[in-house]
Amino acid sequence: MRVGQGVDAHRFAADRRLVLGGVTIPYELGLAAHSDGDCVMHAVTDALLGAIGAGDIGQHFPDTDPAYAGVDSRRLLRAAVALARERGWATVNMDATIIAQRPRLADHLPAMRDCFAADLGIEAEAVNLKATTTEQMGFTGRGEGIAAMAVVLVARTDAP
Repeated sequence: MRVGQGVDAHRFAADRRLVLGGVTIPYELGLAAHSDGDCVMHAVTDALLGAIGAGDIGQHFPDTDPAYAGVDSRRLLRAAVALARERGWATVNMDATIIAQRPRLADHLPAMRDCFAADLGIEAEAVNLKATTTEQMGFTGRGEGIAAMAVVLVARTDAP
């Protein structure tokens, strides 16, 4: 078994939709990014890539490549899952924390959980998501953006 961690953060931007964990969240601002800006998906993708020893999201899907402009970040996670499977790894579970002063996210966590379970190919019970604030400290606390942290556990598919 191996574990990987991932961290991502994006600042808020006007004229963008807010996508977190594969779910569009009704909010007046989105996240600035080359892709759709889904920092939760990015953190989980990085955690998975780290667990299998495959670098990070920027190495596989560089923000300098026009092919990834506005890309749905679920597509990137699914590509990382395919790479893990090719290398003989399967996801056991994932845990992620979203750090945001606003908007309130609790009502959206079940839908995010379903997206991650589907994309990782695991049961929803093996996916855990939490949302927290920083009590108005730092860039997330000032409402300037959103951050996410994740861990993913993988196991060999060919292990005895």
